[in-house]
Amino acid sequence: MRVGTGESAVVLLEAVPRHPSSIWTRAYSRLLLLGDTTCAFAACVGVIGVRALDDAYVPFEEFVLGFVLVLAWPVALVFGGAYRQRANGEGTEEFKAVFNGGIGLMAAVAIGAYATQTAVARSFVMAMLPMALLSTLYFRYRMRKYLHRRRVSGDYMRQVIAVGHRDSILDLMVQFRRQPYHGMEVVGACLPTGDPDIDLDGVPVMGSFHDVADVVADARADAVAVLACPELDGAALRRLAWSLEPTRTDLFVAPALLDVAGPRISIRPVAGMPLMHVEHPEFDGARRFVKSVFDRLVAGVALLLLAVPLLLVALLIRSTSDGPALFRQTRIGKDGAEFRVVKFRTMVADAERLKGTLLDSNEFDGVLFKMRHDPRITRVGAFLRKYSVDELPQLLNVIRGEMSLVGPRPPLPDEVARYGTDVRRRLVVKPGMTGLWQVSGRSDLSWEESVRLDLRYVENWSLILDLQILWKTWSVVTRGEGAY
Repeated sequence: MRVGTGESAVVLLEAVPRHPSSIWTRAYSRLLLLGDTTCAFAACVGVIGVRALDDAYVPFEEFVLGFVLVLAWPVALVFGGAYRQRANGEGTEEFKAVFNGGIGLMAAVAIGAYATQTAVARSFVMAMLPMALLSTLYFRYRMRKYLHRRRVSGDYMRQVIAVGHRDSILDLMVQFRRQPYHGMEVVGACLPTGDPDIDLDGVPVMGSFHDVADVVADARADAVAVLACPELDGAALRRLAWSLEPTRTDLFVAPALLDVAGPRISIRPVAGMPLMHVEHPEFDGARRFVKSVFDRLVAGVALLLLAVPLLLVALLIRSTSDGPALFRQTRIGKDGAEFRVVKFRTMVADAERLKGTLLDSNEFDGVLFKMRHDPRITRVGAFLRKYSVDELPQLLNVIRGEMSLVGPRPPLPDEVARYGTDVRRRLVVKPGMTGLWQVSGRSDLSWEESVRLDLRYVENWSLILDLQILWKTWSVVTRGEGAY
């Protein structure tokens, strides 16, 4: 089958191939169904068991109700969207679907009992269903981690055909390979010319924009990712979607406006056309106030809890190398304001003077200076850097309002002097002790990738995103990956 941008008709595929991922997705869904039902059953047995041990009378009708609720639990999750393939392994979306399904069942039981004046034991509504919800969320969390481990090993991947220009496809491949836990693998590409001799870092060029449906059938792919390009306008995308419909192949379209997501984007019909409405990010007002209060409250509590360990670290630094325990350096904060960042000293006392002799050994590809084996780092400093202990004194900067717990990396003045117009966008929010750069590779990131992550945070920041990043930071720091 061929679908051209100027054809007036679409020829449907005669055979519908089975996607390679269909087998494991069905097995994974069955495992989720079994686990979710087991969680509900365990919660039911736990509630009835506690009442029985307390010598409370449990009528037969309540056993029946418990059994019905156990069977209704996975049904509620189905209505919540917890078994959709696209939610597999995607934490926020999957957990939200489970939560919505569980809360929906609780509300239905409570409202139904009130409306029909049916006596329902409060232990089912107040204990069993909440226990089932919590245990199901934990089960899904463990399954998500299992799925991520398998995907890092190359299993349970979705086969993707990338459609677009060479540079865009290469960038997409870099992101998929850096974060394999998303389960997307580019197995083929369609370029404007379809030239098979074009190098795509090992991924074959299998056709042009006219051959997408044929390529999907030949490669038995699960999805098509269309990157922003002028050749594929609305009419061409519509015909492409029609051609992929018989095989149920997922179609992903990257908008020209990248790194903007979440509640800022909505589709609104205007004059009979669906238009994407992009709201401006909120950097002031109530959200900024809440973020500031949250940052200072958490930083204050953390300093109180970590006071003794921080003192011991300072004594260790002073006893193992010459120089002060704390290192102060000028950084650039919100709106270009300078401030003095506070960190534990991890290098020799004259590290700044020695930097000039090491510039030729810079291993970073941007305006930053990074060396994987920097000779200026002390033995204790290497340990502190690996687990980001050297960053903890920055809690003082957070309390003073110069930094945030989460935000872009605080840059040096000479780095900012070389910023382009786009990169200066990082300075519209406070720099952070951690951020998307911290949970996405740390020092292993290239300059372009670190900038892109910082800009993504600026465009989409919210307290919920901050909490997600803080949660992920703990895992990244304890593994000590990408820090030097």
